[in-house]
Amino acid sequence: MSRRLVRLLPLLLAGLAMSAHAADELPRVVTKDGRSALFVDGAPYLMLGAQANNSSNYPAALPKVWPMLERLNANTLEIPIAWEQIEPVEGKFDFSYLDALLKGAREHKLRLVLLWFGAWKNTAPNYAPIWVKSDNARFPRMRTSDGKAHYALSPHARTTLDADKRAFTALMQRLKADDPQNTVIMVQVENESGSYRSARDFSPEAQKLFAQPIPQPLAAKTGKSGTWSQAFGKLADTAFNAWYIARYVDEIAAAGQAIKNLPMYCNAALSDPFGPAVSGGASGGPDWPVIDVWRAAAPHIALVAPDIYNRDPKAYAKYLDLYARPDNPLMVPETGNAAEYARFLWPTLGKGAIGFSPFGFDDTGYVNYPLGAKELDEATIEAFASKYRLLAPAARAWARIAFEHRVWGAAKMEDGGDQSTTFGRWKISVQYDLWRFGERDWTWIKTDPSPTKGKPVGGALVAQLGPDQFLLTGSDVRLRLDDTSGGNGMMLRVEEGHFDAQGNWVFERVWNGDQTDYGLNFTGTPVWLKVTMGTWK
Repeated sequence: MSRRLVRLLPLLLAGLAMSAHAADELPRVVTKDGRSALFVDGAPYLMLGAQANNSSNYPAALPKVWPMLERLNANTLEIPIAWEQIEPVEGKFDFSYLDALLKGAREHKLRLVLLWFGAWKNTAPNYAPIWVKSDNARFPRMRTSDGKAHYALSPHARTTLDADKRAFTALMQRLKADDPQNTVIMVQVENESGSYRSARDFSPEAQKLFAQPIPQPLAAKTGKSGTWSQAFGKLADTAFNAWYIARYVDEIAAAGQAIKNLPMYCNAALSDPFGPAVSGGASGGPDWPVIDVWRAAAPHIALVAPDIYNRDPKAYAKYLDLYARPDNPLMVPETGNAAEYARFLWPTLGKGAIGFSPFGFDDTGYVNYPLGAKELDEATIEAFASKYRLLAPAARAWARIAFEHRVWGAAKMEDGGDQSTTFGRWKISVQYDLWRFGERDWTWIKTDPSPTKGKPVGGALVAQLGPDQFLLTGSDVRLRLDDTSGGNGMMLRVEEGHFDAQGNWVFERVWNGDQTDYGLNFTGTPVWLKVTMGTWK
């Protein structure tokens, strides 16, 4: 036994060293071959998130946050940390909340995404300290086109940027000192920046800048030239505001990353995805019409991300299309917490998203209907928890698979119609509102309507592991696989299983007979299936 231990000791020490090295490795967003992944501890990580309500960012409220994350099977908490909270008196910092937050997250084995509420939160400076909000001479507001004061802080004020940046770098210094294990894996810089009721700042300084040619990096990114009006036409005011807000945000992010180089992102209040390319969301924020402006202006921002509170499945799918770009990894940092939003997890992951996070999950009793649920009852929580329960043990495995393989997802549309895609020779079809046995065209036996008929539930997720092999899951859905090459396709083997802690597939049982004769039928409790296809002659 002693000789065996001597032989194994170098391997054990090497394994410990590798684990320690991975733990020391900073989180980062990696893009390769058009796919992106969030690497945490040296490996791809899928963020199964939940965002707490805005005012749950105090030590006294945290006991009402942790139990909800556990009920959801989430692995990541998104939660605010406010400028007014850490610098209530100028130059004097208080990190007691951050200390409590880090301690609680580690105890509950959760990762954190910190949401920096600085000069902008839902476009307003409500979370800036009183000494900032009340001194409009030092920290000026935007001016409207008729010269009146606007509620939003001006992105052109150096004094505001310097103060905001000083507080943010103090936060990052504290993280560097107190979070060597990288409990915090990402930071959101500002929140839904931009402005409503005025497309931009019309102060004398802003007017001079607006009359100048667009900056060279933006011209190179977009292929446009001339003044803002010449280059962007009807979008000029929004693009101008976007450039200077993004430059402001990028300087803050760069200063923070110089201290601790965590991935940082910005979230967007959205305009109509089918409307004209003139922002109807927060003008100047990273709304879809100005993503190119933000990508050019903010190189230190890993991604811009949509806050999706639209229950229309076609609109939801369009937002995913607009933000899933080769130069912009997809993440949904906020979405509604009503049960019908849960099915949108499948197409979000099917676009290769690095994370998904419904908003407003804690036990404080606050709800944000009509954006989200009227009540966080058991059925609403379970709509998300059932999917997270399947994905949580497989989060690392799925993140790696999505980084290395083609993936696709779908959610039930309002008409409940079929959806499909092709992977090489194989067509994968998704059908809704069917019992697990039988066909739609059966007329010889009386059939009651499916219990999901008319309900906003159902979706599927697919990864192609090889030319003829697929990993499938979904909820309240039927999947079919058909040969598009004219051959006789068949399922050679359908395995139900799960992934172990190392990301290895663990076989549980084979589906056959009734379980495969009518497609692959998933209930409201999803499972993993590994399917190998073949043909017969």
